[in-house]
Amino acid sequence: MSYLLALDQGTSSSRSIVFDVEGRIVAMAQREFRQLYPQPGWVEHDPRELWQTQLDTAREALQRASITAAQVKAIGITNQRETTVVWNRRTGEPVHNAIVWQDRRAEPLCAWLREQGHAERVRQTTGLIIDAYFAGTKIHWILHNVPGAREAAQRGELAFGTVDSWLLWKLTGGRVHATDVSNASRTMLFDVRSNAWDEALLNVLDVPASLLPAVHPSSHMFGETDAALLGASLPIGGMAGDQQSALFGQACFQAGMAKNTYGTGCFMLMHTGGSFQPSSNGLIATSAAQPTVAPQYAQEGSVFIGGAVVQWLRDGLKAIQASAEVQSLAQSVPDSGGVMFVPAFTGLGAPYWNANAQGAIVGLTRGSTVAHLARAALESIAFQSAALLQAMNRDVAAAGGVPVSELRVDGGACVNDLLMQFQSDLLGIPVVRPRVIETTALGAAYLAGLATGVWKGIGELAQQWQAERRFLPTMERSEAQARMERWEHAVRQTVAV
Repeated sequence: MSYLLALDQGTSSSRSIVFDVEGRIVAMAQREFRQLYPQPGWVEHDPRELWQTQLDTAREALQRASITAAQVKAIGITNQRETTVVWNRRTGEPVHNAIVWQDRRAEPLCAWLREQGHAERVRQTTGLIIDAYFAGTKIHWILHNVPGAREAAQRGELAFGTVDSWLLWKLTGGRVHATDVSNASRTMLFDVRSNAWDEALLNVLDVPASLLPAVHPSSHMFGETDAALLGASLPIGGMAGDQQSALFGQACFQAGMAKNTYGTGCFMLMHTGGSFQPSSNGLIATSAAQPTVAPQYAQEGSVFIGGAVVQWLRDGLKAIQASAEVQSLAQSVPDSGGVMFVPAFTGLGAPYWNANAQGAIVGLTRGSTVAHLARAALESIAFQSAALLQAMNRDVAAAGGVPVSELRVDGGACVNDLLMQFQSDLLGIPVVRPRVIETTALGAAYLAGLATGVWKGIGELAQQWQAERRFLPTMERSEAQARMERWEHAVRQTVAV
């Protein structure tokens, strides 16, 4: 029997999952690695640790599955996006720690770019907003702050990559320097209409083209691993950034299909097909995972504090001892008693984009209890996600497209039935939880399997996807609208702080 190995390199841990050809999990291994905070607002990873933990989990997953590498049809890679690595092509050694997507050190450069009037060019070319989140300004920082880096880059001695490129380089013994369109689209240097690096943006950010990886579709024969690493030389047939990979793993292949990942934050992506649609409602446009050379796009919105609000209840407020307790505490009251909790601990993301907003709890009375607060905290995840979907539907309506008719969900917090039911009630559409919620890794496995002939096309994958539970709306639409209006009122108060 053939298997697929997905390498899932995340922000806090590296994981490897072995899937069978039915898309079922056979074995999994996971290892955490260090988070480095050299200065306030700076976040780094050691690229050597990213590689070593990923390699170790791959070996461990194969061992747990009781299979040899020879039984693996292909490897798929999915990764934390935007995190930036620059290394020496000859030695293979990084010139600096990886600068993580959360890192804010490039904000002064972003402010300068906005002042110079580059925002609209960036939006129309890349689909992104100018923000330190994206990789381009991180590359600039490394080249201009690591001694000798800019000169070495101009001599063609250095290579840049998001984490997928770094892992590919290491897996192939330095033979392949490449990425896929979904990761390239997160650099603020990539023209997503033509699927090519944009010379004008490279010049603006002073990034030599020689640094950049080749860009391929997400399902592509990228290269083969060194046989010594896993026991056999294995084809690497898929690569995609984690959120695009999750969209693919959810079998959201058609325009109007959407998924929401409920993790520390929430990431909602809606497939827009072959249509590139810059948002007018506070979202970003991005390349979706591409099974072929035909461009595919998605709209994306991010919530900074999703499941992390439950961690705050546990660690900050000490309202619960374990995260799993939040559902029973929230269910002990029929509703939030009018309490609204806006968890803007790190500002507000899409569609509000207010970095100065602060968290607030409004609507408190003498009758408010910790149970009401727990319920309001859970509901805040759904309110923020509903605001994203409403923004997406406004963009879709303006473009004459098809509104979202159901929301597929994944991530750790999607197991919370109360949250999923409230999400469906707010949206007025079904919320569907799949049988396999490890959709990020599954998407990478699907992409690798397509490239190596395990599946003939996305139609087979769409048939393979199975729902575990469908949550149907039970709330009157007038009530849902009234609650969203109260949420937006609470947000306005927060932003005014």
